[in-house]
Amino acid sequence: MNTESALATLAALAHPTRLQAFRLLVTHEPDGLPTGALVEASALTQSTFSTHLAVLAKAGLVTAEKRGRQQIQRASIVALRDIMIFLAKDCCQGRPELCDALLAELSCG
Repeated sequence: MNTESALATLAALAHPTRLQAFRLLVTHEPDGLPTGALVEASALTQSTFSTHLAVLAKAGLVTAEKRGRQQIQRASIVALRDIMIFLAKDCCQGRPELCDALLAELSCG
């Protein structure tokens, strides 16, 4: 992950609705959730929520797959791990002892 993609990821998560949706999707991995369930959880209109979902998708945090008539949204655990590793490596430069255990744990997945 580079600085530009890290900024896009962090910007996508820097909104309460998007962060809530992403956190909800993470708890429903690997099955994901129908878009309608996410809309209900957000208490927003479909069109308003779709805008937020598009931001998450553009940042690579959420992917959609069609199952029958439903669109199932899934969190990208790889993207989550990548941003966490990026932040740990970036923030711990010069003091690896601060982050070695964290980075080892994140790299195992």
